[in-house]
Amino acid sequence: MLVSMNWLRKYVDLGDITPEELAEKITKSGIEVEGIEYVAGKPENVVVGYVASCEQHPNADKLKLCQVDVGDETLQIICGAPNVAKGQKVAVAKPGAVLPGGMKIKKVKLRGVESNGMICSLQELGFDEKFIPQDAAKGIFIFPEDTPVGESVIPLLNMDDAILELDVLANRSDALSMLGVAYEVAAILNKEVTLPDESVAFAEEKATDYISVNVDAHDLNPYYAAFMIKDVEIKPSPLWMQNYLMAAGVRPINNVVDITNFVLMEYGQPLHAFDYDRFGSKEILVRRARDGETMVTLDDQERKLTEEQLVITNGAEPTALAGVMGGANSEVHDGTKNVLLEAAYFDGASVRNTVKMTGLRSESSTRFEKGVDPNRVKNAGLRACHLLAKYAGGTVLANAAEFDQLDRSEKTVTVATEAVNERLGTNISDEEIGEILQRLRFPYTKDGSVFTVQVPTRRRDIEIFEDMLEEIARMYGYDKLPYTLPAGSSQAGGLTDEQQLKRKINQFLQGIGLMETRTYSLTNDDRIHLLLSPEVKEQNPVPVQLHMPMSEDHKYLRLSLLPEILASVSYNLARNQQDIAYYEIGSVFISDEEKLTKQPKEQLRLAGAITGKWVDQPWQQEVKKVDFYVVKGIVEGLSELLQVPVSFHQDKVDGMHPGRTALLKIGEKPVGFIGQVHPLLARKMDLKETYVFDINLEEVFTAYAKQLAYHSIPKYPSITRDIAFIMDKEVQAGAVLNYIESVGAPLVKQVRIFDVYEGENLPEGKKSVAYSLLFQDPEKTLKDDEVEERYKEIVEKVNGQFNTYVRS
Repeated sequence: MLVSMNWLRKYVDLGDITPEELAEKITKSGIEVEGIEYVAGKPENVVVGYVASCEQHPNADKLKLCQVDVGDETLQIICGAPNVAKGQKVAVAKPGAVLPGGMKIKKVKLRGVESNGMICSLQELGFDEKFIPQDAAKGIFIFPEDTPVGESVIPLLNMDDAILELDVLANRSDALSMLGVAYEVAAILNKEVTLPDESVAFAEEKATDYISVNVDAHDLNPYYAAFMIKDVEIKPSPLWMQNYLMAAGVRPINNVVDITNFVLMEYGQPLHAFDYDRFGSKEILVRRARDGETMVTLDDQERKLTEEQLVITNGAEPTALAGVMGGANSEVHDGTKNVLLEAAYFDGASVRNTVKMTGLRSESSTRFEKGVDPNRVKNAGLRACHLLAKYAGGTVLANAAEFDQLDRSEKTVTVATEAVNERLGTNISDEEIGEILQRLRFPYTKDGSVFTVQVPTRRRDIEIFEDMLEEIARMYGYDKLPYTLPAGSSQAGGLTDEQQLKRKINQFLQGIGLMETRTYSLTNDDRIHLLLSPEVKEQNPVPVQLHMPMSEDHKYLRLSLLPEILASVSYNLARNQQDIAYYEIGSVFISDEEKLTKQPKEQLRLAGAITGKWVDQPWQQEVKKVDFYVVKGIVEGLSELLQVPVSFHQDKVDGMHPGRTALLKIGEKPVGFIGQVHPLLARKMDLKETYVFDINLEEVFTAYAKQLAYHSIPKYPSITRDIAFIMDKEVQAGAVLNYIESVGAPLVKQVRIFDVYEGENLPEGKKSVAYSLLFQDPEKTLKDDEVEERYKEIVEKVNGQFNTYVRS
């Protein structure tokens, strides 16, 4: 909802409050102000001028030479607007003026003729083109004839206005009108509300002599009023009305249409004007449409109707879609003389259904959908009649034709001061609650500390005590509520152990350069059995199929995260994203039933895919592509972070490279795998060399021991010794590392592999693996002979265990 500050001042005395201050107060009271926008910049030295003469430029076919009276002088101005003419009153930027956007106006010569200023269009004055009246969209703006010459255009064009954009929630339909906002602001500022003039001087003729109203669908249309206004003159609406409509985001059209739109924004009550002479009947019949019936709406589109839609007819054919859009056959046009004005209450669900079927959402339909004030429907019609008589010269006939079965009763809510304070933790007095109710304009009676409140029908959101409690709390001030916790055994919430671990894993993976992704939990026939982890495949899972899938690509609940992650990698590779590192934490769905009788088991897993360059430092000329050991290092880092030991065992997995795949185990239990995607599968999915990992997080969480542990910082120095073993190629370097750690304990604190060599100077079938050993004693400084003794012991035992010898 766009709220003009200047328009709002017509109903509430805002005093000197700034738009920013008012926005803060409205937001604190419960309706968020999303932004503040000013109508246009405030141009300097731009005034109303009178075009005393307008002649052809002597040297240009498309330019006019104008003499313009600006009050204190007459300026010669050259203008290229197609609609400029003698006798007009226009916006003139005098020499020295500065327009929005920074344009400075100077005396210039155009085709050899001097021009002393500029006749401006609304676009040049900073107005948004989509809200500019159609007759001024392609030329200069022309002021009404009675506009004073020489007066600044700023107040005349509402250029000093600020617009508040309100985010109105569905339950606050009252705030979708200027009057609704006025009641809200008046309550906040403790001011009075000035209501619009609804007085009408009726003619002796009766509207019922010209039109009758019959409603077949009482449930969808409990109230319908038809007002008759004769002898209207179609012309531009008054300037102030055009200004307010543009500020509210509505394009002015003509006085009749503008008045219906103005009342819509003012009262929140949609109205519709028919050309009575084109209506073709003396009867209005409101009924459900017939299946297959058609009508042409105001947008010149033929609509095929169904029985679910409500239509306004002339007894024979539809003339409007109720609450949504009028028909082209009865549209108000420049030659309209007699106006039939509709003010009605339509069922919100019916209007919403019509909007869904037609796609015709409008300001009117939005308000009917959310609900209008039943006590404001006829008043809105009277307000429009008042304006039509005043600004269109119309004669309003007496006795509007009506159908009325509308419930206008008000709801009653009982509020006890003690209950309010108990809920809010406050000490609000009876007097303060009474003052708040008065500010809200809620009539009430009081019995001791109990208030019986009559809720006005404009506030459809208030039905029970809790609703009134919210009203009292927000008017009292949310920032005044005390910071207290409820009494009892309740405690503050927190993250579960699993949630904390998931966050820890997320932080680790993102910290080393992986990006979290989210893929569909649904997959297709080609991917459902792809890249299953061995421990999942051993269970012979039966894919869980959807009964009514949206598409063939989303047919099954997934058994692995990897296929959809790889599809995402392929998608991004095709768009020139060459270096990709994705991971996802999500569930797979495992079932052993062909026909489900119970929910499938959800298993939480962590999976990732990496391709391209892992390190790229152009300045140092360092480039490292992703390989098996990058993925292995990621898993090892995660294992170290969680203090859950994971071992790697060479294995084969369907869809994976047979020589670059390892099974992951915690103890003896398989928990996933890592490795390179098989080149054939990679080619099929349009992937480069890609490495993946897939881990059962539930087993990891089970093995995780949440114990606070620390190691004191060593006081004594460490000693590093390197050793290279010549061993058979079949011997696993990792097995030797683990053996060294076990036999070297407790003095050997760390063992790492730093070199592997195969080639010249080594016997056939042998390889050299070099290890670095870190010796340290937390209690003393180690001596060389102690280190040497343990070193020799390690060499001897490794040689005996793995048939190795030390490389010289």
